[in-house]
Amino acid sequence: MYFYTLYVQFKKQTLKQYYFFLVFLLFNSCQYFEKQVPSQKELLQKELKAINWKEVDEYPSFVDCDKVEDKTARQHCFFQYLTELIQDKLSSDTLSVLYPELDTIEVKVTVYPNAKMKFEPQFPKDSVAYDTIKIDSILTARLVNFPKVNPAIKRGIPVKTQFILPVILKVE
Repeated sequence: MYFYTLYVQFKKQTLKQYYFFLVFLLFNSCQYFEKQVPSQKELLQKELKAINWKEVDEYPSFVDCDKVEDKTARQHCFFQYLTELIQDKLSSDTLSVLYPELDTIEVKVTVYPNAKMKFEPQFPKDSVAYDTIKIDSILTARLVNFPKVNPAIKRGIPVKTQFILPVILKVE
């Protein structure tokens, strides 16, 4: 009987300790059931930070370059094809006659999402040897009627891309 009274007394003390422990767990566990749902703005900001805006998924391309499967090879094909087209259009022009010292010109090419292209010559800041307005007007007049270009793609959406292309005017 003595053992029974000890057992009952031990059980009451243990239950009191467990009772406080259970109450403590109950109040602290409420935070596990309450999940914080991030807002749309937070999700949007997180996604926008994850996007690399300097790179595109697919570079612009001409129909002839669409057959190439590799991304870097397609990019190389586009730049090579565009450079050759620009050189052909400018080879029969007066640029080499007016400016014999001008052998290479850098052209800023902009490809818009609607497949339009814009060409702007890039000159050094200290360049006074060239009539930049005249060269710009010659480029604008000659660089027309290009084949259809497919714009660059970023996440499935056509985007505007710009790049500077060195164009060799004199091939010796």
